[in-house]
Amino acid sequence: MAGHRQGLTLEAIRPLFPLLERNSAGAILVDESSRLIWINACYCRLLGIDDPASVIGRPVGEVIPHTRMPEVVRSGQPILLDIMEYQARQLVVTRLPLHDPTSGRVNGAVAFIVFDDLGPLAPLIGKYRRLQHDLAVARRALASRGSRYALADFVGASPAVLEVKRRARLAAARATPVLLLGETGTGKEVLAQAIHGDSPRGASPFVAVNVAAVPENLLEAEFFGVAPGAYTGADKRTRQGKFQLADGGTLFLDEVGDMPLALQAKLLRALQEGEVEPLGSNEIKRIDVRVIAATSRDLEAMVAEGSFRSDLYYRLNVLRIQVPPLRDRLADLGILCETLLGRIAAESGEPRAEISAEAVALLQRHDWPGNIRELRNVLEQTLALNEACSVIDVPELGAALRLPTQAGDAAVPTTSVRPLGEIVAEAERTALANALAACHGNKSRAARLLGIPRSVLYDKLSRLSVNPDN
Repeated sequence: MAGHRQGLTLEAIRPLFPLLERNSAGAILVDESSRLIWINACYCRLLGIDDPASVIGRPVGEVIPHTRMPEVVRSGQPILLDIMEYQARQLVVTRLPLHDPTSGRVNGAVAFIVFDDLGPLAPLIGKYRRLQHDLAVARRALASRGSRYALADFVGASPAVLEVKRRARLAAARATPVLLLGETGTGKEVLAQAIHGDSPRGASPFVAVNVAAVPENLLEAEFFGVAPGAYTGADKRTRQGKFQLADGGTLFLDEVGDMPLALQAKLLRALQEGEVEPLGSNEIKRIDVRVIAATSRDLEAMVAEGSFRSDLYYRLNVLRIQVPPLRDRLADLGILCETLLGRIAAESGEPRAEISAEAVALLQRHDWPGNIRELRNVLEQTLALNEACSVIDVPELGAALRLPTQAGDAAVPTTSVRPLGEIVAEAERTALANALAACHGNKSRAARLLGIPRSVLYDKLSRLSVNPDN
């Protein structure tokens, strides 16, 4: 038995030359070096060649622009139907490799035009064009998933911020996982996008998913995708997960501390093996994703209590960046206010407001439990309550910070009126305690009962000093 698989040979195709010469709108033959050794008269007329002998022996790419004949000779694989555009015409072409009858190696290729009038193929061409359009839309959507923020958008010059930026630059130069730790509202996603944008993956997708905001029963599908008909009511088309969407780029896992234990094991496998298995599918998908994770929770304490896998923690905690709360970087308040007021003006289209040094000094006396997010809210409230305000001073900040603005306000007896924040905090403590008691200490169920994400529940338990075990 021969040691190779017999393919189409020049001897087999030669009897068809007269037929191709008379009936094909174009036919050519190339040798193993992709040089033209035969071309029919119709193709010469199409290409504007007066003397066929003048092109024999020349590389086919010099005679027919954008031809794929060298690809067929190189790969030995046929291209049975392909649309080739030449000037204003669209041609349907078939290309076949030719094999040496003795050795079986590729020693040339033949191509001929199947259709030079695409009228009968209009429905097929229409579908092809729609697919091209859909592909272009998908590519633009992926490109729009790039990062919006650079490292300069993480504003500040305090020692704590400079250290964060130093570590962020180190992270951008490496492909290792990054773990961002810090309270909510400190700018962890800005940092994640800046690290991605400055990395070699900056031109690839940046895909963010807030683990705490996705219902627990949908997390696996959100991460790994869904195969057609995976469950009742599932889409008949494949739905890509966040890992597939981030392939080649960065996946940002916000509030990763809220991830259920069962999903933690699957996430660890995806990170270690570089592959995912869509829900309802037995097919493994290879992925190349750089992961940046963030959380406002104490992962080390969660590892100790068994609610977060230690192996996943060590996998994520390769390059750790602790993002400081605003109260620990009050020296940055002035430049933060200037930056935020500029962004607010740009988004609203209104003139930019300034802020006085006295107003900044007043802001520095605030505790800022909501961090930069709360600071922006205070500035927006101030501008909303003071129409056409060009300079924010101490009086303008009063309402947003809930400060007394008139002498009479300070004379109200404090025995009969309690601060609103104290009343709200007490009501929240009571609601949290009642929900935990009703759910026998199960925090996930308590969060659902209260109608808030788990991350918000944990934040309130910590901030309001509520002991879930009581």
